[in-house]
Amino acid sequence: MLVTSFFKKATFAATIALAATSVYAQQTKTLGFGQTNVSLASSFVSDLQSKGVTPGVVGPTRLQNGVVNFPVTGGAIDLDSADGQIIHSGGLTLSFSGITLRLQSFIIDTTNGAPVLTGLVDLNGKMLGRLPLFQLQLPSGVVFPLTAENGLLKLKGVNVTLTSTAAGALNSVFGVSVFNENYEIGTANVYAFLAEPWEWGWAHNN
Repeated sequence: MLVTSFFKKATFAATIALAATSVYAQQTKTLGFGQTNVSLASSFVSDLQSKGVTPGVVGPTRLQNGVVNFPVTGGAIDLDSADGQIIHSGGLTLSFSGITLRLQSFIIDTTNGAPVLTGLVDLNGKMLGRLPLFQLQLPSGVVFPLTAENGLLKLKGVNVTLTSTAAGALNSVFGVSVFNENYEIGTANVYAFLAEPWEWGWAHNN
């Protein structure tokens, strides 16, 4: 019994020590605000137009000159691994012949393997739930740990493609067969300020 008790205490102590080491080694930062801009691929825009599908936005998102923006409203990310979530407001609408598909409240999620962007989806006002919509791929040459110079995290040149779930939904809703997994949507640039102002470089100089 004494031997068993000793090993239990030793294991518990080792677990706590390992957890403490992990906590201090991580660089998880809370995100406050910012913006993700997506330059839509010309092929995506032309495919929508050729099928009579009209793109629109969910406020406060804006669509101008082929670029859509989604305000960052929160989240957290580990700079060492890029694991985390980046939460957005706004969204997109796709309309065709009395049918409107709304994709909104996007979350960039990198906590479960390959990065994915999920969103709340509703069809003509009926909520279908949160679905994996877009696959994300960081450009080559990204260096870890990520940096947040002057409190600003930048992720530029992120490739955005459809998930199989989103491709199937679009084909089904609009009666087409043009969309498939890995279909190119565009390129995203993410700009997010850390929530803690004392971590902003300029805050130390004012």
